[in-house]
Amino acid sequence: MGEIKVSPDYNWFRSTVPLKKIIVDDDDSKIWSLYDAGPRSIRCPLIFLPPVSGTADVFFRQILALTGWGYRVIALQYPVYWDHLEFCDGFRKLLDHLQLDKVHLFGASLGGFLAQKFAEYTHKSPRVHSLILCNSFSDTSIFNQTWTANSFWLMPAFMLKKIVLGNFSSGPVDPMMADAIDFMVDRLESLGQSELASRLTLNCQNSYVEPHKIRDIPVTIMDVFDQSALSTEAKEEMYKLYPNARRAHLKTGGNFPYLCRSAEVNLYVQIHLLQFHGTKYAAIDPSMVSAEELEVQKGNLSVSQEEQ
Repeated sequence: MGEIKVSPDYNWFRSTVPLKKIIVDDDDSKIWSLYDAGPRSIRCPLIFLPPVSGTADVFFRQILALTGWGYRVIALQYPVYWDHLEFCDGFRKLLDHLQLDKVHLFGASLGGFLAQKFAEYTHKSPRVHSLILCNSFSDTSIFNQTWTANSFWLMPAFMLKKIVLGNFSSGPVDPMMADAIDFMVDRLESLGQSELASRLTLNCQNSYVEPHKIRDIPVTIMDVFDQSALSTEAKEEMYKLYPNARRAHLKTGGNFPYLCRSAEVNLYVQIHLLQFHGTKYAAIDPSMVSAEELEVQKGNLSVSQEEQ
């Protein structure tokens, strides 16, 4: 369903970029699924963390475009973890397994919250060099479901899917956004009860980010001006938490701008990573760097935004 609607690129992506499965915990049922694309010589890649409803392949448009420009990109799907500490410990083991000392993280919604928690968790021995937080939040209490967080594991899959779908746009949207929603519904259907229950638990379990532990990390906050699951209050809280963060605003894009507004998202990602070019924390092959090309793309972005 979603595969054909989103674009033929998706089928090509699935046939050319292999999905790896890695176990790093003692519990061999905890399997990380990931796409690792681009030059292996890059030791500080960009890692994508999906939202509650997402799988690693929801970032296929970023993987295809960014690796084409010379970046190393890893898109993840996390195993079943029931608390933030357990997730952070597992993620640290995964980075150790991949022999990556430091990484850039792009997190969408729950993925953004987990990225912040991981940066906080490793602040004494930093593993996160920068953050891009897309439609994300810093405090789980915004969902007003902390009291139900401990009961998600009891609920059947259909009920959990209904909870997630309640946050999807229901009003009229443009065709690209409609395709993105179809695709995410398709991805949601592929998740099992324990995967969904654990993600909703992580999403709603009482927790917040301690900004003083990660204040030295470069941050870009990416959000949309149209309808999304994120309240205005949650957005304002993020701006307050990261007063020095760069802001990447998209006029439209709903909950899944990385799918339906991928050209803008990919450009903002490049602009964020540009500050690390020429350092050992560059996520791009040095031979592929062209400042002039990026300037042209910035011009294209401002034109496309004016047209919207």
